[in-house]
Amino acid sequence: MKVLIVEDELMAQKSLARTLTTQFSDMEVIGMTSSVASTLEWLRTPGNAPDVIFMDVELSDGDCFEIFRQQKIEASVIMTTAYDNYAVKAFEQGSLDYLLKPIEIPALKRAVERCRQRTAVLDVAAILSAIGEQKKQPKERFLVYVGEQIIPVKYSDVAYFFSEDKANYVTLNSGGKYIIDSSIEAVIDDLDHDAFFRISRGFVVSRNCIKTVSKHLSGRLKLKVDPSPSFEVTVARARVDDFLKWLE
Repeated sequence: MKVLIVEDELMAQKSLARTLTTQFSDMEVIGMTSSVASTLEWLRTPGNAPDVIFMDVELSDGDCFEIFRQQKIEASVIMTTAYDNYAVKAFEQGSLDYLLKPIEIPALKRAVERCRQRTAVLDVAAILSAIGEQKKQPKERFLVYVGEQIIPVKYSDVAYFFSEDKANYVTLNSGGKYIIDSSIEAVIDDLDHDAFFRISRGFVVSRNCIKTVSKHLSGRLKLKVDPSPSFEVTVARARVDDFLKWLE
């Protein structure tokens, strides 16, 4: 089977490609794209005809559903994301399966087998139940390393996480700020999604630190948070609708 991987994180691209070729001898990765625009260009190039597409939901220039709006997809599609709230929408677009990150091998094998069978009828209830089983219980605390010190931090004390100048930070409700070793992707995986929301690629905000929300340029939202960072905090346009639902 010929595979296209649509994923905006380079490391995740390479990791999935390596896993697929290692676990499935009949799979060949023939393309990797990172955005709505590059995926549409790839799909419209003569000769590019994948059997299976592994497609991340949130891409660098919007969500993957825009691809379905602009291009008829003949291949089997397996959605991959760190969030389970896109599941129903994914199935409405004809996705054969839906994998939560980090992707576990048994779930991946199930998805690939479903592609091989390519049945027209999806057992949505069973898949949504499986998604629920994959969801992790959020952790209560994590560790921050400052020189020789190890500082335990409760997630309930966190105002937000953010990336800046190729480093990742956590800011506490008290105003304390620490460098963290984890990537934003790894941070998201440990959070309670009722308490935290990823408003952009490099910013994850807690519900309790949000003071005001206002309209901003290009369909985005501007947040006033406490403690206030040295930069403007905005919700990416592609995440505005989900953010407002979460905020309710």
